[in-house]
Amino acid sequence: MDRGEPTPTEAKSKAELKAEALIRRQKRNLRKASAEGFLAGVCAMLRPGDLVMDCGANMGVVTAVLAATGADVIAYEPDPFAFAALQEKFADTPNVTLVNAAVGVGTGTVRLMRADNFETNPTGASVKSTILDGGRRIDADNSVEVPLIDFPTLVREKSVERGGIAFVKMDIEGAELEILERMDAEDLFAHVRCLVAETHERKFRDLRDRYRAIREGFAEKYPAGRVNLDWI
Repeated sequence: MDRGEPTPTEAKSKAELKAEALIRRQKRNLRKASAEGFLAGVCAMLRPGDLVMDCGANMGVVTAVLAATGADVIAYEPDPFAFAALQEKFADTPNVTLVNAAVGVGTGTVRLMRADNFETNPTGASVKSTILDGGRRIDADNSVEVPLIDFPTLVREKSVERGGIAFVKMDIEGAELEILERMDAEDLFAHVRCLVAETHERKFRDLRDRYRAIREGFAEKYPAGRVNLDWI
């Protein structure tokens, strides 16, 4: 047999891998379309005077959509590179407040680690910056110290100031896990009309049991229109 040609077993394996990749891509596309539709529905109900919190604003794509409703948007972004882009984009948008800090559980400073391709593609890679150790394709040696804000405390304070929080978007590369656990334990979802979060169990293998637990527990306790963990 010509060893330059794949065996039937090898060919089948490659075909199966290609099919699996296509299926994953299709599922991701469906999740993305669902998230965009969900966001459109949320924005249709937001009004001037509502308070919105965009955690992990990155380059401000979602921040801009939220700001267009007239709601007051507080955008939290820890990466200095992405934050500079936010400052330029929203310099003349009075209903957007920018905060250059990470949100998590605790206060002080924290190490923000960047993706392993940050140096060659900072715009694309900045979305992966994380404060959690052990992330896939993260270069722990490429990091910066950033302020850390305790999100559960923030929810309490903003709820008192504003009489509640209309919407929270959370895409914070793994830091969402401990925040969601704490909010559930302290009944803080009562102060938030709607929260969406992207969970990152694929990125943090060691945390998958905890992610599975909150998904199962939240599905029983909260309607998907109230707490949605399928943001993308």
